[in-house]
Amino acid sequence: MAKKDFSKKIVDWYLVNPRDLPWRKTKDPYRIWLSEVILQQTRVAQGLPYYLEFVRNFPNVKALANASEDKVMRTWQGLGYYSRARNLHACAKVIAHHYNGQFPKTHAELLALPGIGEYTAAAIGSMAFDQPEAVVDGNVFRVLSRVFGIEEDVSTATGKKVFALKAKELLDIDQPGVHNQAVMEFGALHCTPTSPNCTTCIFSTGCFAKRQEMQNVLPVKSKKVKIRTRHFTYFVITKGNKLAMRKREGKDIWSGLYDFYLIEGKRAQHLKTLMKKDSALAQIEPYINIEFKSDSYKHVLTHQHLLASFVMLSLSPGLSAKKLLDTLGIKFYSLVEVASLPKPVLVSRFLTKEGILE
Repeated sequence: MAKKDFSKKIVDWYLVNPRDLPWRKTKDPYRIWLSEVILQQTRVAQGLPYYLEFVRNFPNVKALANASEDKVMRTWQGLGYYSRARNLHACAKVIAHHYNGQFPKTHAELLALPGIGEYTAAAIGSMAFDQPEAVVDGNVFRVLSRVFGIEEDVSTATGKKVFALKAKELLDIDQPGVHNQAVMEFGALHCTPTSPNCTTCIFSTGCFAKRQEMQNVLPVKSKKVKIRTRHFTYFVITKGNKLAMRKREGKDIWSGLYDFYLIEGKRAQHLKTLMKKDSALAQIEPYINIEFKSDSYKHVLTHQHLLASFVMLSLSPGLSAKKLLDTLGIKFYSLVEVASLPKPVLVSRFLTKEGILE
């Protein structure tokens, strides 16, 4: 199939079938960037409310740059991959302070920004600045592999290079943004992962996968995701109407979010055994009363399955908040403050189910 035939067919299809999405009605690189980062995490239906909330809270890149990390993380809460929210915030600061709030236009400059890779740089460049950059995402892999019979593994460096070159070859340089959106939209709505609508497909007469009945084979992706199971026991310490929480640091999941004092194990263990083994809890054991232990909560992440239980503890008189902070690294917050803190969805589920927060 000739390049011009592919691009004309898919752009013509797109102009008739586009979803009505707010980031498609603007050339503002800030809003295009926001949409692309959010939609790397989730489908459009789930991502749209997050996009609208970000635009409401942070209407431009300078507003995002000047916001507190807690507010950014709270707005992102529930999308997962929280390192991307931190990169979003860091990127906004660079654009605000080093580019006076204006996005750079070249592919190289965009790539140099925190958290922006090849895909996002190409999306911003083509859609906001009409730069001739081809985007390659899961939808593009699927459409190109099926239509042109590309059997390279999309999870390998070689495969990614083959698809990138093909996408660049096919790109309509006169309208790169529209072309890129057309290919991605066609993959999202028509050439879907399962049960593609081949009978009414614009490429039905020339599609390799349809001729060879390989729709369920292409694209080829051999890499297996290893899943590990983690057992969490959270200790929820209360003092009057306040809860003791701590901000997660480091490179583990949920960095920058707030949860409770945590003991992690490779398997579920008896509560008394856990508490005796933990030196910090052992120090304050005379001052705490166990109120109840929750049922197990399961939380599924891409590479991890979390099994968590929550133990409610109340404090007896004689233990100061400073001692608790020094010993366990946690701090008391009112319920109003807890509601506004960025928290893992797992923690929010517990707080809501137990009626602690509405």
